[in-house]
Amino acid sequence: MTVSDSKRLFHEKFPYVIPGLYKRIVDEILVELNLLNHQNEFTQEYLFCIGLTETFKELMKGYQPNKHLDLLFESLCSSTNFEAKEINEISQKSQKEFKNKTSNDILKLLIEKSNSKLYPSRILNLAIYILISSAQDLKEKEESGRNKIISDIFEKLNLSANKAEKDIGIYKSSISKMEQAKELIEELKTKDKKKEQK
Repeated sequence: MTVSDSKRLFHEKFPYVIPGLYKRIVDEILVELNLLNHQNEFTQEYLFCIGLTETFKELMKGYQPNKHLDLLFESLCSSTNFEAKEINEISQKSQKEFKNKTSNDILKLLIEKSNSKLYPSRILNLAIYILISSAQDLKEKEESGRNKIISDIFEKLNLSANKAEKDIGIYKSSISKMEQAKELIEELKTKDKKKEQK
C-alpha cells in the first residue's frame, strides 16, 4: 500500500476538513505509519503504542472540534493497517507500569521488556523520551542533567543517542511552534472581536 493509497483511505474514513495548523502533523504521522508498516523488522510493541498515542495527544492539543480526535486517530491507524483500539489499550496498560518510577527503574524495566531488537524509529525514540521525562528523579534536575541521563539510556538500549536527540529536539520545537501559532490565532481573534465591537 503506497502513501497515496493510505491518504485516500484516510480521507474516506475522516471526511472532515483538518485545520491548517494540524494538517502537516497529520500528514507526517500518516507517512510515518505507512513506512513502518512496510518494514519487515518492525513489530508493533508497547513502546511504539506509547509513542504514537502520546505524541498524537500532545501535538493535537487544542484541536477543534475535540470530539473528532478519536475518529482522527482511528482513521490514521486503520488507513495504515494498524488497530487504534489495541494501540490505545497497550499504551495505557504499559504507561501504568512505568508510573512513579525513577530513571534507573525505568531503564531496568525498558531493558527487561525489550526482549527483541527494537526497531529504531522516531515514534520509538519519543516513547522512550516521554517515559523517561516522567521519572521522579528527573523533575528536579536541570535540562543539561536531564539530557545526559536521557542519552545514556538510549545508549544502554543500543539505540542511537544522536538520532534520538534530533527527534526529541524536533518534537519539542514542534510543540512550542504549535503553542505560538495557537496564541497568535487567539490574539487575532480577540483583535477581530474588538474591531467588530467598535
